[in-house]
Amino acid sequence: MGRHVVLNNIEHKDLKVITRYSAAFGYDVSNVLTFVTEFSAVHKEYPIFFHADPKTHKLRPVAMLGFDDNENLFLDEHGAPNGWRARYIPAFSARGPFLIGFQNQLKDGGDEHTPVIHLDIDDQRLSEHEGEAIFLPLGGNSEYLNAVNHRLQLILQGLSLNDAMIAAFSELDLIEPVNLQVQFDNHHEYRIHGYHTVDKQKLAALASIPLARLNAAGFLEAAHYMISSLENIPALVELKNKKCIHSML
Repeated sequence: MGRHVVLNNIEHKDLKVITRYSAAFGYDVSNVLTFVTEFSAVHKEYPIFFHADPKTHKLRPVAMLGFDDNENLFLDEHGAPNGWRARYIPAFSARGPFLIGFQNQLKDGGDEHTPVIHLDIDDQRLSEHEGEAIFLPLGGNSEYLNAVNHRLQLILQGLSLNDAMIAAFSELDLIEPVNLQVQFDNHHEYRIHGYHTVDKQKLAALASIPLARLNAAGFLEAAHYMISSLENIPALVELKNKKCIHSML
């Protein structure tokens, strides 16, 4: 589980974060949680689906990274400078050992539940000898920490929006199971199962009022991002084929 503590520039002033992406750091996963707040970037690189959370069984949006369990086809520890070959890395992966926590802070005479950055101090990516510095020598936030904070903001804002989006799509019966079969160069066939997407035909057939509501909430754009993201599946198949060829060499 790790030990989560509030990040501060006194106790953690000398800590650095190893920012390369590697299976050794747990990035070998076939999908990763994504958020409405980053769909505009994610849909250009990865197929976006709905997938059931293994613990709660609730649907949530994920970026598909591979076809098999523990397969991230974007990991390229030898060919990519940071170990991940893509123009955009989903915020949940790019946040590193940092999390969003909450603490009560006194404000205007009362307590306020305020989000603060937490750190998993047991995370193996933490180091005092290599990686990106979290804080500057005089205690200010490093450029790296500012980038992490931006990613955490995307996650925080996206958490509630994800739930609202799925509720809106469910109410309009727009979510459908994915029925897709792909074939690789080694003739192995794979049927994509356990994933859901937006029903393109039902979306197009919506009346003006529910369509306007989706648009006002920003979910119409999100639906189109999900639909267009399916165009990334052939590129994912190509990555799989290259992996199969490399494994035979």
